[in-house]
Amino acid sequence: MVSLDRTRFHYPEPDYSRPVFEVPWYFKERILDKLIFLYGVDHAWQAYLEIERLMKVYYAHKTPEMLEWEKDFNPADRFTERDVILITYGDLIQNHDQPPLETLSEFCKQYLRGVISTLHLLPFFPYSSDRGFAVVDFEQVNPNLGTWEDILQLKTDFKLMFDGVFNHVSSKSRWFQEFLNQNPEYNDFFIVFSTKSTISEDHLRLIVRPRTTDLLTPFKTLNGERWVWTTFSPDQVDLNYKNPRVLQKMIEILLYYIRRGADIIRLDAVTYLWSELGTECVHLQQTHAIIKLFRDILDAVAPHVALITETNVPHEENIQYFGNGQDEAQMVYNFALPPLVLYTFQTGNSSHLTRWAASLPKYSDTATFLNFLDSHDGIGVVAVRNILSPEEIELMALRVLEHGGFISYKSNGDGTVSPYELNITWYSAINREDADEPMELQIRRYLASRSIALVLQGVPGVYIHGLLGSKNDAEAVLIERQTRSINRKTIDRDSLYEALENPATTTYQVTHRFVDMIRKRIGEKAFHPNAPQKVLDVSPAFFTILRSSVDGEEHILAITNVTHQKQTFSLPLGALELPITEWTNILNQQKFSADDGMIQFEVEPYGVYWLKGTIEG
Repeated sequence: MVSLDRTRFHYPEPDYSRPVFEVPWYFKERILDKLIFLYGVDHAWQAYLEIERLMKVYYAHKTPEMLEWEKDFNPADRFTERDVILITYGDLIQNHDQPPLETLSEFCKQYLRGVISTLHLLPFFPYSSDRGFAVVDFEQVNPNLGTWEDILQLKTDFKLMFDGVFNHVSSKSRWFQEFLNQNPEYNDFFIVFSTKSTISEDHLRLIVRPRTTDLLTPFKTLNGERWVWTTFSPDQVDLNYKNPRVLQKMIEILLYYIRRGADIIRLDAVTYLWSELGTECVHLQQTHAIIKLFRDILDAVAPHVALITETNVPHEENIQYFGNGQDEAQMVYNFALPPLVLYTFQTGNSSHLTRWAASLPKYSDTATFLNFLDSHDGIGVVAVRNILSPEEIELMALRVLEHGGFISYKSNGDGTVSPYELNITWYSAINREDADEPMELQIRRYLASRSIALVLQGVPGVYIHGLLGSKNDAEAVLIERQTRSINRKTIDRDSLYEALENPATTTYQVTHRFVDMIRKRIGEKAFHPNAPQKVLDVSPAFFTILRSSVDGEEHILAITNVTHQKQTFSLPLGALELPITEWTNILNQQKFSADDGMIQFEVEPYGVYWLKGTIEG
């Protein structure tokens, strides 16, 4: 594939001197089918014509370099073993002398160039609440962070992932203000009722939400009081996708983000995109149809761009967003992984994690998981509701409280609430800060837990505070009265750089050793997302997985001791079904040989071994 500077993929203005893009008939047919399902035959064609116009306008922005590059683009290699995603807000690292995005760019280029492939920039738009997820203007960069030029600077070294916060807008947005002004163009942009009692109690009990606040929020409009659907908070007003104009506007914004440099679009809270009274208002077929419609549009005009769905729901529902593996999201957050890894290290028992990982199917060569352990939010527990028992989830939550964290609750739709997420940094979740144990043991425990997400089939994602080994920020919780603030601490750049140069700090030890693990990982083709995996049930003390390169030539046996004690690892060679007797731990170059048909050796507490064997051709 031709290697190009991706900052040269789009013109700032469309070039209409070239032939206008013609939508291939098969894409037109797919898009129309979905529009008919959503809006009926009578409205589908009109909706399509505007979408087609938007596609043509976007295509006119593409440069010859991009068109040439796309000729050789292979969707099966969209993600490779070299892909690792760093998740961060634009202002978590701050230097008073420069815009935060510029500070972030300098940090990433100094410490992470050649290590991290993609930067997930959490919402960097003007906002009114929820740390960026109540967007006031979808098309502007928050001036407190920087400019679109700063975003483009990041793209010189990294692919970029933007948030598509398409479920709702800020109550301070121009769209909602126009609704309050009763501008006819915006009257149907939101889900509105004349009275609170319009929705029956039976219907309210059905609706599943990740919050315990009231669903309907009253607002004063030019024509009196209206009750508006607000899934997440009174400041986050749900969009009404029953109005085709809303869908068209969001498609316009989707394509605008790609012009501005997005390689991946994260569909935030997409579970709740379409609301229908009389249902749970989650996972509706209309929601899946819209995601598939986005996929059709991107496959037609921007095939290099991937969709990732953020759907913090039970695992069996989460994986539905892959569709058939070819027609919906190319990537899905692996929400069951963080709580399972946490429970594994809390108990020193990998049984649940091993059984679950062994059950994971491969969806297609163009669809994969984002394997993450922490993010800007907490550790969700909904995904493991049918994997761990209620008692086990309760035990995990209580341990988080003991480690200085918090528990957030959600409405179940039947009048009850249950734990939704655990608010704590990953380092503090894994390690108790007041424990009487050596720092080295805590760091080994931490890195052992992080290794799980690096070896599983998929693409690893790392939150910046996870990369740095940050501990709980209890002070921020008290000041901001928001439990998620525990994991969103802003860091002074000079203090961070000083810590990264001081071997006596946790930050130094965690970051440099974690980065070294990532460097080893991205050099191994056995860790390609399409490389097969075989989960081995060796012992509850170990999580063990065999990864094999797509060509079948290279194999890595990844072994993690999940306990605080020395353990004996013992595995018959026959379980691997490979003619390999000599192995090398790529993390430290230690050699191992199989004797009498067994691989057997002592593993120190929280030891991590990536044993590589090669079949000679």
